[in-house]
Parts: sequence; structure tokens; C-alpha cells
Amino acid sequence: MTLPVTEILVVGGKSFRVRGAAEDVEAKILEAARGSILELVWLEEAEAGRPVALNPAHIVAVSDAPAAEHPQTGES
Repeated sequence: MTLPVTEILVVGGKSFRVRGAAEDVEAKILEAARGSILELVWLEEAEAGRPVALNPAHIVAVSDAPAAEHPQTGES
């Protein structure tokens, strides 16, 4: 079973692919934004599994990420 991946775009154009459905990631972002001043949202990078902390005020867009592409084997 494939876990959902969400793409987050931040100010400056950098994007992050994190584990979780877009609705769940959005809920975490909103929770951090409503928290104390300068509270970061902690998520897990989809490919590397490393934690990443983002400032909710710098998030521009959240969307479902396309399924991961798998390299083709064999000749075309």
C-alpha cells in the first residue's frame, strides 16, 4: 500500500514533499499557525524520512503530490 504524499510550496518557491494526506497536513499546519508565536509545523519528508520544520506563515500552497515515479527497466 502506498502512503499519501503532500507537496508544500513555501515563500521563495522551494517545495517539500511530506508524508500524509493533504487534509491531514493542512490540519497540522493550521494547528501550528494557531499555536504560540513562531510555532513550527513538524512533518516528515516523504523520500528521506527526515523531519522537517516549517513556519506556517511561509506556506503558500498545499496539494496532493503525484505518485512517485519509478525508473523504467529494460530498453525502449
